Amino acid sequence: MQLESIALQQQEEALMKSPIVKRSIVIGGHKTSVSLEDAFWRGLKDVARTQRTTLSTMVGEIDKSRRQSNLSSAIRLFVLDRLRAPAPNIASNGHDRVETEHMVLQSVHTRV
Repeated sequence: MQLESIALQQQEEALMKSPIVKRSIVIGGHKTSVSLEDAFWRGLKDVARTQRTTLSTMVGEIDKSRRQSNLSSAIRLFVLDRLRAPAPNIASNGHDRVETEHMVLQSVHTRV
């Protein structure tokens, strides 16, 4: 019975662990690290690919323009802002735009 209790506690602790991963990146020739969830890291990479720039360049720009004291938080807000922005080449009818935004957000949630 006690072993079952310990196993249950370990499972609960595993579920409560943060999916945040510390990643190293070079900004302006200096190595730094950011702690991000996989969904935000993938989102950042997607934005960089779309804008045809490197992660280092993009994170450098985020770093220069951030209002938050924490770079990781600034990156999360940057990615969130890009997801909220209307997608290009969407039909002008509002239903299509809402449906497309829903699909984008749903894909982010399924990646987490």
